[in-house]
Amino acid sequence: MISYVTVGADDIAAAKRFYASFLPALGYGFSEGSEGLSYALPVPHGERPLLPDYYVKPTYNGQPATAGNGTMIAFETDTHEQVRRLHAAALDAGGQDEGQPGFRASYGPNFYVGYLRDPQGNKIALICNNPDEPSRDD
Repeated sequence: MISYVTVGADDIAAAKRFYASFLPALGYGFSEGSEGLSYALPVPHGERPLLPDYYVKPTYNGQPATAGNGTMIAFETDTHEQVRRLHAAALDAGGQDEGQPGFRASYGPNFYVGYLRDPQGNKIALICNNPDEPSRDD
């Protein structure tokens, strides 16, 4: 199980606008400190945390942050409409389009996805793989 994911950011304010456009809608809580931005799913009393947490921070070595070539972080949604709405909100908040929401022929019939780049260039996917949503075969 993945415990947490951290991405680097040179412009924390731009990153905050981008991630605030969709992570709260997926249930993530937010806190900000001197070390950057922290997003975590709520933990009911007496239960273990839902993972992974997501962190956006300046680099530890002080060098410019870079996006990993081939690295992508995917966030699961409940509906196709939520993918479309959050993809649009992230674009309005400074993200770049890497693939409009829709089905992809190379994935399963229920896999609905929209791709983005955050302000630092990290690739983000918003996916819905809900079998109760229409499939590309419907």
